[in-house]
Amino acid sequence: MAEETRTLADLKQVLDGDDAPPERPVPVTPAAPQIDNFGRAYATGKRKESIARVWIRPGAGRVTVNGRQGEDYFPRPTHRMLIAQPFSAVNRTNQYDVICTVRGGGQSGQAGAVRHGIAKALTCFEPGLRPALKQGGFLTRDARRVERKKYGKPKARRSFQFSKR
Repeated sequence: MAEETRTLADLKQVLDGDDAPPERPVPVTPAAPQIDNFGRAYATGKRKESIARVWIRPGAGRVTVNGRQGEDYFPRPTHRMLIAQPFSAVNRTNQYDVICTVRGGGQSGQAGAVRHGIAKALTCFEPGLRPALKQGGFLTRDARRVERKKYGKPKARRSFQFSKR
């Protein structure tokens, strides 16, 4: 066992002495872009049961989903608007081509997953865009899911019609 007993006052003397190194601010280095050999940035987006693998590269603003044009894959204008939101939030409309594969879920979930993946891929390509995308809520995964059906009920919360008489 130790024969020497130390107190908090001894510890304070050690810390206050000249032995302590001067405190220096830690330099903040900007994150380096994560770009592969083909000049693309990759990210995975998720929403409900859908998972989207998204690659972006500089281009004319073309969107390809599962080998089809974005307008053909997402016929609803609201889904196309949803996909374009991250680009318009950082003023990069028609500057990147998007190639993605998406599976699982329905149309709305897949559009949300692609949007989430695009936002994450933009931060990989240009790390300086992260604060604007974070403020818009594009980097946060929407964790809402469909509530499960309960026994004794026709749906999750819907009950059968009550008869008084």
